Amino acid sequence: MSIYLFFFTNIFFEYTFKKDLVFYKKLMKREININGIKWIDGVDLGKKEVYEILKDYDFHELDLEAAMEENQRARIDGYNNYFFVILHFPKYNQKRRTYELNEFNVFVWKDFLITLRNYHGTHVDTIFDKYAHLDDEEENSIKISSGFILYEIVQSMLEKMFKVVENIRWDLKYLEKQVFDNINSPLVKDIMIKKRNIFVLKNMFKPQVLVMNALENSINQLFDGTMELYFEDLEDKLRYVVNDIIILEEQIIAIEDAFTTIIDIKTSYVITILTLFSAFIMPLTLITSFYGMNIDLPFQNSPWFVHWILLFSTFCMGMMYFILKKMGKM
Repeated sequence: MSIYLFFFTNIFFEYTFKKDLVFYKKLMKREININGIKWIDGVDLGKKEVYEILKDYDFHELDLEAAMEENQRARIDGYNNYFFVILHFPKYNQKRRTYELNEFNVFVWKDFLITLRNYHGTHVDTIFDKYAHLDDEEENSIKISSGFILYEIVQSMLEKMFKVVENIRWDLKYLEKQVFDNINSPLVKDIMIKKRNIFVLKNMFKPQVLVMNALENSINQLFDGTMELYFEDLEDKLRYVVNDIIILEEQIIAIEDAFTTIIDIKTSYVITILTLFSAFIMPLTLITSFYGMNIDLPFQNSPWFVHWILLFSTFCMGMMYFILKKMGKM
């Protein structure tokens, strides 16, 4: 019985938890030859699969180690005959509504390109399929290089980032409208999710500005300056992306501050109303506690005494209202 329970528990865990953790992931390795250029593309490969791809090449051991480990910092290492670059781009998790880190490990030299990434992406897949389906006439007519393929990959991912930034900007406008039109608890979660996403994008792209500059220099050395304009364009686009993310960060912080201020104002108003209500109730509570005792007290047999008590409580509430008004609380 316990064996069956363990079996079904594992199935439940796989379906409910691991399914979300490996979203979008699908292990894949493929390669093509384009006019003398070999491109190997790997998605979600384990350490063993990555090592099998890289072991036949004369790569530095630190680069091999970095390619097999996840969540490396953005960087570039240049050598005489190749360079190794790590770039980061976001992948959107629709279930969690958050951005996940999609790490690109890229080995580049004149007639070879290796790209290793965490998740599938339509942009890179489109570029790969475009070159994979060239006929002989098209393949012989185009002038291609590993540097140009890398340019196309980075350029397409940065173009995607412009759309990501624009989508976040529209989301922030909607959140801003919600903050001033309707205060509710789900709005807090939405603001926190957007804020988290913006911080993730900022931490992902800001360190890559220096890496992109170094990448441009390495490309120029490897391809004798023929790719300089292309990678200058990528560097400009990356700076635009980083600047837009910084502006979004300032905007979400302003929205959060406005939301907090509105909540504080509403809370203060509720406390003021409760204070006025307490000013009416407290005299009644005090007097009735005395007259609830089993002793003789003045006016206990008078039918008009209750009216005087109500008038006194109303007077106390009016005095409290006047004091709060004078203090600017009303």
